[in-house]
Amino acid sequence: MSRVRGTDTVPEVSLRRELWRRGLRFRKSYAKLPGRPDIAFTRARVAVFVDGEFWHGHKLSEERMQYMAPYWQEKIARNVARDARVNSELVASGWTVVRFGERDVRRRLKEVADEIEHKVRSTKFGTPE
Repeated sequence: MSRVRGTDTVPEVSLRRELWRRGLRFRKSYAKLPGRPDIAFTRARVAVFVDGEFWHGHKLSEERMQYMAPYWQEKIARNVARDARVNSELVASGWTVVRFGERDVRRRLKEVADEIEHKVRSTKFGTPE
Protein backbone atom coordinates (compact mmCIF):
# COMPACT_ATOMS: atom_id res chain seq x y z
CA MET A 1 0.00 0.00 0.00
CA SER A 2 2.93 2.35 0.45
CA ARG A 3 3.29 2.52 -3.33
CA VAL A 4 -0.27 3.71 -3.87
CA ARG A 5 -0.12 7.35 -4.91
CA GLY A 6 -2.63 9.84 -3.59
CA THR A 7 -1.79 12.58 -6.05
CA ASP A 8 -0.14 12.89 -9.45
CA THR A 9 -1.27 9.50 -10.69
CA VAL A 10 -0.71 8.79 -14.39
CA PRO A 11 -4.38 9.35 -15.35
CA GLU A 12 -4.54 12.54 -13.29
CA VAL A 13 -1.39 13.97 -14.86
CA SER A 14 -2.50 13.08 -18.39
CA LEU A 15 -5.87 14.74 -17.79
CA ARG A 16 -4.20 17.88 -16.41
CA ARG A 17 -1.91 18.02 -19.45
CA GLU A 18 -4.86 17.76 -21.81
CA LEU A 19 -6.82 20.46 -19.97
CA TRP A 20 -3.77 22.73 -19.89
CA ARG A 21 -3.23 22.17 -23.63
CA ARG A 22 -6.80 23.38 -24.17
CA GLY A 23 -6.06 26.62 -22.36
CA LEU A 24 -7.88 25.76 -19.13
CA ARG A 25 -6.14 26.95 -15.98
CA PHE A 26 -6.79 25.31 -12.63
CA ARG A 27 -5.52 24.50 -9.15
CA LYS A 28 -4.31 20.99 -8.42
CA SER A 29 -5.04 19.14 -5.18
CA TYR A 30 -6.90 22.19 -3.93
CA ALA A 31 -6.79 21.96 -0.13
CA LYS A 32 -9.22 24.84 0.50
CA LEU A 33 -12.17 22.66 -0.52
CA PRO A 34 -13.67 19.60 1.13
CA GLY A 35 -12.22 16.41 -0.30
CA ARG A 36 -9.23 18.21 -1.80
CA PRO A 37 -10.27 17.96 -5.48
CA ASP A 38 -7.60 16.71 -7.87
CA ILE A 39 -8.38 19.62 -10.20
CA ALA A 40 -10.32 22.76 -9.21
CA PHE A 41 -11.46 25.57 -11.48
CA THR A 42 -11.99 28.23 -8.83
CA ARG A 43 -13.67 30.90 -10.97
CA ALA A 44 -16.00 28.44 -12.66
CA ARG A 45 -16.48 26.56 -9.35
CA VAL A 46 -15.95 23.13 -10.91
CA ALA A 47 -14.25 20.42 -8.82
CA VAL A 48 -12.84 17.38 -10.63
CA PHE A 49 -11.93 14.11 -8.96
CA VAL A 50 -10.07 11.23 -10.62
CA ASP A 51 -10.94 8.20 -8.50
CA GLY A 52 -9.07 4.93 -8.32
CA GLU A 53 -11.43 2.14 -9.36
CA PHE A 54 -10.70 -0.15 -6.41
CA TRP A 55 -10.43 2.45 -3.66
CA HIS A 56 -13.73 4.12 -4.50
CA GLY A 57 -15.75 0.98 -5.18
CA HIS A 58 -16.19 1.58 -8.91
CA LYS A 59 -17.20 -1.51 -10.83
CA LEU A 60 -17.00 -3.80 -7.80
CA SER A 61 -19.89 -6.23 -7.76
CA GLU A 62 -21.57 -7.34 -4.56
CA GLU A 63 -20.25 -10.84 -5.23
CA ARG A 64 -16.66 -9.63 -5.41
CA MET A 65 -17.13 -7.46 -2.32
CA GLN A 66 -18.33 -10.39 -0.22
CA TYR A 67 -15.15 -12.34 -0.99
CA MET A 68 -12.95 -9.50 0.21
CA ALA A 69 -11.59 -9.33 3.71
CA PRO A 70 -13.79 -7.34 6.13
CA TYR A 71 -11.08 -4.68 6.39
CA TRP A 72 -11.34 -3.91 2.66
CA GLN A 73 -15.13 -4.01 2.68
CA GLU A 74 -15.20 -1.42 5.47
CA LYS A 75 -12.44 0.67 3.89
CA ILE A 76 -14.22 0.90 0.54
CA ALA A 77 -17.57 1.59 2.22
CA ARG A 78 -15.99 4.47 4.17
CA ASN A 79 -14.46 5.87 0.98
CA VAL A 80 -17.81 5.72 -0.86
CA ALA A 81 -19.57 7.40 2.07
CA ARG A 82 -16.87 10.10 2.22
CA ASP A 83 -17.21 10.72 -1.54
CA ALA A 84 -20.97 11.21 -1.14
CA ARG A 85 -20.47 13.57 1.82
CA VAL A 86 -17.82 15.61 -0.05
CA ASN A 87 -20.05 15.82 -3.14
CA SER A 88 -22.99 17.13 -1.12
CA GLU A 89 -20.80 19.66 0.75
CA LEU A 90 -19.38 21.00 -2.51
CA VAL A 91 -22.78 21.18 -4.22
CA ALA A 92 -24.25 22.94 -1.17
CA SER A 93 -21.54 25.59 -1.43
CA GLY A 94 -22.24 26.20 -5.12
CA TRP A 95 -19.67 23.96 -6.80
CA THR A 96 -20.19 21.57 -9.69
CA VAL A 97 -18.64 18.18 -8.94
CA VAL A 98 -17.31 15.92 -11.69
CA ARG A 99 -15.95 12.45 -10.87
CA PHE A 100 -14.24 10.04 -13.21
CA GLY A 101 -12.64 6.69 -12.61
CA GLU A 102 -9.00 6.24 -13.60
CA ARG A 103 -10.05 3.71 -16.22
CA ASP A 104 -12.37 6.24 -17.88
CA VAL A 105 -9.59 8.81 -18.04
CA ARG A 106 -7.15 6.30 -19.53
CA ARG A 107 -9.57 4.99 -22.13
CA ARG A 108 -11.47 8.16 -23.02
CA LEU A 109 -9.12 11.05 -22.27
CA LYS A 110 -10.43 13.36 -25.02
CA GLU A 111 -14.10 12.77 -24.13
CA VAL A 112 -13.45 13.30 -20.42
CA ALA A 113 -11.57 16.53 -21.17
CA ASP A 114 -14.42 17.63 -23.49
CA GLU A 115 -16.94 17.13 -20.69
CA ILE A 116 -14.86 19.07 -18.18
CA GLU A 117 -14.17 21.86 -20.69
CA HIS A 118 -17.90 22.15 -21.43
CA LYS A 119 -18.76 22.43 -17.73
CA VAL A 120 -16.04 25.03 -17.11
CA ARG A 121 -16.79 27.18 -20.15
CA SER A 122 -20.58 27.05 -19.68
CA THR A 123 -20.52 28.66 -16.23
CA LYS A 124 -21.74 32.18 -15.66
CA PHE A 125 -18.13 33.39 -15.46
CA GLY A 126 -17.48 32.19 -18.99
CA THR A 127 -13.71 32.04 -18.77
CA PRO A 128 -11.61 29.77 -16.60
CA GLU A 129 -8.74 30.95 -14.44
